[in-house]
Amino acid sequence: MEPLRQVEGVVAPIDRVDVDTDQIIPKQFLKRTTRTGYGEVLFFDWRYHDDGSPDPEFVLNQEVYQGAKILVAGHNFGCGSSREHAAWALADYGFRAVIAPGLADIFKGNCFQTGIAPVELPADDVRKLLDRAVEGAPLRAVVDLEAQEIRAGDGLRISFELDPFRRRCLLEGLDDIGLTLEREDTITRFEQVSAVPPSWL
Repeated sequence: MEPLRQVEGVVAPIDRVDVDTDQIIPKQFLKRTTRTGYGEVLFFDWRYHDDGSPDPEFVLNQEVYQGAKILVAGHNFGCGSSREHAAWALADYGFRAVIAPGLADIFKGNCFQTGIAPVELPADDVRKLLDRAVEGAPLRAVVDLEAQEIRAGDGLRISFELDPFRRRCLLEGLDDIGLTLEREDTITRFEQVSAVPPSWL
């Protein structure tokens, strides 16, 4: 993963609760064998009419939210199945931070593994961001992982906390493979010792 220290960009509001992973990325698109190509079908059932044309009422189809990097949503975002593709689709679209009053645990873990900052805030703070993202669109904000602070374009400042270990992984661009490779010397020494048959054999 690439290190993630700050996310700066337009805020896209999804003012809905209990958005599950099948709404984020419907099951019919889970056949791909890579992490790419999912951005175009993110929120497919909401983004497109039955004939395939974009629904102009949906937030991601509106001009003011084009290129958004920060998604703000209602409580329990990412619930439902554990499909990692939901995080892949958000990242492929361009989102690098997801903010909500509550995020489903497995989805939150998948975000960390995909290089997305999953930020949980009190409902009142999320409401401030949602309202500003609608009324003052386009709202630009910064999610600062080093300072653990969100700064919005109108002077709004909101502190947040991330698990210290997970925060370090984002800051340094470490997924599970990267963490394992930090112990490469130890692993190599173990393999070398293990290659020698023990004396009792």
